[in-house]
Amino acid sequence: MSDSPKRKRPLVADRRHPTKTTGSGQKRPSKATPAKRKRARPAKPRRGGVLGFLSAVVGWFFRLIWIITWRVTAVALLLLAVAVGYFYTTLPPLEQLLDGRARGSVTMLDRDGSVFAWRGDQFGGVVTADSVSPDLKNAVIATEDKRFYRHFGVSPRGIASAVRINLSEGRGPLSGHGGSTITQQVAKLLCLGEPYDTSSGMTEREYEADCRRTSLKRKAKEAVYSMAMEAKYSKDDILSIYLNRAYMGGGAFGAEAAAQRFFGKPASALKPAEGAMLAGLLTAPTTLSPTNNLDRSQNRAATVIRLMQDQGYITQAEAEDAIANPAQLSEAADAEAGGYFADWVMSSGPEFFTRNTTEDVMIKTTLDQRVQRAAEDGLNWVFDNKVREGSKAQAAVVVMSADGAVRAMVGGRKTKVAGAFNRATQAMRQTGSAFKPFIYAAALDLGYSPNDLIEDAPYCLDIPGSGQWCPKNYTNNFKGQVTLTSALAQSLNIPAVKVSESVGRELVSQVAEQFGIQSDLAAGPALALGASESTLLEMTGAYAGILNGGSSVKPYGLIDLTIKGDPEPVMGTGGGIGERVIQEDAALQLVYMMSRVVAEGTGARAQLGDREVAGKTGTTQANRDAWFIGFSADYVAGVWMGYDDNTPLTGVSGGGLPTEIWHEVMERVHEGLPANPLPMIAPAPAVVQAPTVQQPQPVPAQPQPQSPVGLIDKVLRDIFGG
Repeated sequence: MSDSPKRKRPLVADRRHPTKTTGSGQKRPSKATPAKRKRARPAKPRRGGVLGFLSAVVGWFFRLIWIITWRVTAVALLLLAVAVGYFYTTLPPLEQLLDGRARGSVTMLDRDGSVFAWRGDQFGGVVTADSVSPDLKNAVIATEDKRFYRHFGVSPRGIASAVRINLSEGRGPLSGHGGSTITQQVAKLLCLGEPYDTSSGMTEREYEADCRRTSLKRKAKEAVYSMAMEAKYSKDDILSIYLNRAYMGGGAFGAEAAAQRFFGKPASALKPAEGAMLAGLLTAPTTLSPTNNLDRSQNRAATVIRLMQDQGYITQAEAEDAIANPAQLSEAADAEAGGYFADWVMSSGPEFFTRNTTEDVMIKTTLDQRVQRAAEDGLNWVFDNKVREGSKAQAAVVVMSADGAVRAMVGGRKTKVAGAFNRATQAMRQTGSAFKPFIYAAALDLGYSPNDLIEDAPYCLDIPGSGQWCPKNYTNNFKGQVTLTSALAQSLNIPAVKVSESVGRELVSQVAEQFGIQSDLAAGPALALGASESTLLEMTGAYAGILNGGSSVKPYGLIDLTIKGDPEPVMGTGGGIGERVIQEDAALQLVYMMSRVVAEGTGARAQLGDREVAGKTGTTQANRDAWFIGFSADYVAGVWMGYDDNTPLTGVSGGGLPTEIWHEVMERVHEGLPANPLPMIAPAPAVVQAPTVQQPQPVPAQPQPQSPVGLIDKVLRDIFGG
């Protein structure tokens, strides 16, 4: 035994959890870290055989596709971002994109300053999405792109829907419906930023058609350009470009021009029905234009109204009211852009300011819209009530003041036209007895009196190279001794020829030319019977010279021409009263003689009650042309009637339907005007021994150039009677 005491064990607390032991009773080794070690997932047994091989191949293939897809997508997105960025840098400031016209416009104002006609590409001024009527803005969005404020320039849903519709209707996927957003339509209007190149060999119209063609490549470029616009401009900016550049029919580019063109009001004042009509035009502006077919345009507007209601822009009550009260054209729009008068003003003005202008031009004209309506209504009334149904006869009317200012013009029975053949200014027709006042004007200027006597009896002249020519009266009888006044009132041919031969054909031609008859006048004695041709405008202007006291007149329609925005006119009136042709007393006596034509002669149907009027009828051989030209103290009016192909009129003479048209027109023109007296001098009563007009010898008064035998005779037989 050892003497040392036995050592005691140290005091240690008992384990709260007993240590697990192995089956042999030994302790399991403790973990190196306090964190629990995750239990290893047992390895999935690899499928063997053929199925295992195929599964591995398919898995590898899909992994390869995924890798290729996301990498290609990444590259495509990168390229798209680069393309969008490139177009973004090429986009100009917003202000440069609002007016897209290549040429200027012409706006015509009537004598009171009201717009009545447009020509060229009309642009009413810049508007914005905020400045136009909310009804117009909502109508455009509801019709053209209802998801406009939600997409990024391209609408995949819209494209898919358009492709589905095209395929279901048997067309190609890109033919017909395009699924274009408003942004894409603006991209087309901008030709994807490619300006017109004059050296391209295409006209501007051909270029615009080419840049709007549909192809897969162009659609892709259009989509990229649209996204660049979405990045560059706000949604309202893009809508503003669209509202300013879109063609809306009738020569109007942009909402402001269209609102003024069709409704005579600014785009900010449009009501739902009017806004819907303009929005409806965007699909087919020419076909749906209200000036072409108002009913069709109103039907399209009703569809737009229903779309606006479905999308919550207007209430049901507002929709029902808009459909029940569709938009109506303004008076200026209903006049079809000014018709014949506007065409004449455009053709008579300087070409570089009218047909080829690159500026916005304002032309103030002499047109009186009240008188124009009177001329159209009077003409239509006679054809509706006095002319057999189906007749192809034509007529023309000109109304002017004594100074030549044209107040109304109708160039044919279809009054609501533009660019048509104008029978008032372009048709050269024989004048018949409407020429006779110029014969008596020459005689009176030489000192003849309205009461001078002349014998209406058989009379013949020998025409060199043609033989004897014997004029006849329209009635084929003779009146014996008559005064010059009576000879004119009854439109006697023989006295007219005798007076012409007495004073000299050269003088008669000179007087007619100085009064404004510009066409070549006949050289032979048939000059007195109106064998020469003239236009209605020339003849009416010549009669205006008689009314104003004997001074020449150049008919005009243009008062002044101004570049829009400039205070001073570029040019002024190109017509009016010119030099004196005959003495004033002679003109006043001639007015008296012509008043007898209406009071007791061939123009009796022209009487206007107590209002003094004067005029002269005219009828050519075989009734191919019928005229009446006359005047009151306030207006001169001329009427021509005939067929374009020279077919003879049936039962029509100058004293018939043309005089009735003149009466209907002038009766309407003078409504509400005081009955002013004519400026005329009545001659002293004739005495028994009144001197007679010197009777010309029945031989040619002037030697005529030698002509082939029978030629002059044929010409003379083709002229008129009364």
